[in-house]
Amino acid sequence: MRAIDAGLLICHECHQLNPVETNARHQYCSRCGGQIHARRPNSLVRTWALLLTSAILYIPANLLPIMTVNSLGKGAPATIMGGVLELIHFGMLPIAAVVFIASILVPTFKLVGIALLLYSVQRHQPMSARQRILMYRFIEWIGRWSMLDIFVIAILVALVNFGSLASIEPGLGAAAFASVVILTMLAALTFDPRLIWDNTEPDHD
Repeated sequence: MRAIDAGLLICHECHQLNPVETNARHQYCSRCGGQIHARRPNSLVRTWALLLTSAILYIPANLLPIMTVNSLGKGAPATIMGGVLELIHFGMLPIAAVVFIASILVPTFKLVGIALLLYSVQRHQPMSARQRILMYRFIEWIGRWSMLDIFVIAILVALVNFGSLASIEPGLGAAAFASVVILTMLAALTFDPRLIWDNTEPDHD
């Protein structure tokens, strides 16, 4: 049974349970005074908007150079995959693995995961509540590592000192990718997880 089925609404500010006021147009928390809703207004629309924007920005994030590695006075801008190959070439295998996982795998999994979750909730697909909540928790978990490669590049630029042998400079792709990370984080925050339990087939597992 959901809280709304029991005539209760939860406050997002202080988590106080409030009885539903059927005749009230707007309802406020009895403890902190914050406005409460049965579901976040326009949650799906806002999440779709943020997700589509991040998906569009993900294209230039991969096509534009994310960094430039100069060695012995020579160097060329490199995309994410090009940067990974450059790092491997210079023997930075752990950093290359971090950049590949955080720049390619994590954003792809997050974009696809949020899209599938939104489609399932909006189209009332036959997914159990357990499947939806596991997907939502997975999206939250991988989202924690989204900014890792940006931090790695920043650390490389600020701390790695190759003297006159090599240098690393960030590119426009890094800014585009940072925007993708921020937008996907906002998309995950905008999504109302209570929608997972609406129109869901009972889980008999």
